[in-house]
Amino acid sequence: MAEIVYPPVIGLAKTLFRALDLKIHIEGAERIPRTGGAVLASNHISYLDFIFAGLAALPAKRLVRFMAKKDVFDHRISGPLMRGMHHIPVDRNAGAAAFGASLKALKSGEVVGVFAEATISQSFTVKEIKNGAVRMAVAAKVPLIPMALWGTQRLWTKGQPRRLTQRHVPITVLVGEPLEPKRGDDYDAVTAELRGRMTELLDRAQRTYPEIPPGVWWQPHHLGGTAPTPEEAAKLDAAEAEARQARDLP
Repeated sequence: MAEIVYPPVIGLAKTLFRALDLKIHIEGAERIPRTGGAVLASNHISYLDFIFAGLAALPAKRLVRFMAKKDVFDHRISGPLMRGMHHIPVDRNAGAAAFGASLKALKSGEVVGVFAEATISQSFTVKEIKNGAVRMAVAAKVPLIPMALWGTQRLWTKGQPRRLTQRHVPITVLVGEPLEPKRGDDYDAVTAELRGRMTELLDRAQRTYPEIPPGVWWQPHHLGGTAPTPEEAAKLDAAEAEARQARDLP
């Protein structure tokens, strides 16, 4: 597979991160295999998460193919870049196609990135997740690797203005121990284990973060921030889903 777009994009991102003096801390990168397929399952708190999650795979010299909403591929600027980096479009109304494309990539030895919560968590905690990541790992016979990101929401997240030129922002990327789900396993039980591990990683990232000021919008409610509680965030998600469904009606 020709890589004409991905390497220059990574180079540009690294240059921008250096210019902004982002304090990027990556832990557990050695858990990403140097060869063969793998599913990376990350939490989702920012529109930029795929960039920072992908950085964790660079020490293993791997390029991650992320599953992303079809809308991103339809955009006149991001679309050509996403296609050029061979990311995988997800159409809410045709999920089987995305699953098939991801499976093909995994079986050919690619690393596929999944934001298991599907949409950005406005509470900055790990939402309930579906078993798609587990089913992919089982079908392709590859490891399932939990990840957690923290700090990326300060740059650009849902419901907040973009702050892409902020300097000195700490970003934490934690990679956990791989799961090895197999046929015959209880997929829902493995999914619960995956969510538990993602939650533990995120909690560690939040509690060891260099900045933990009280009362800020980017801090979760249970750590003294003003982000919505998980219950409030669920109501916001439900309202957005209803509005989207109404827009899609003929």
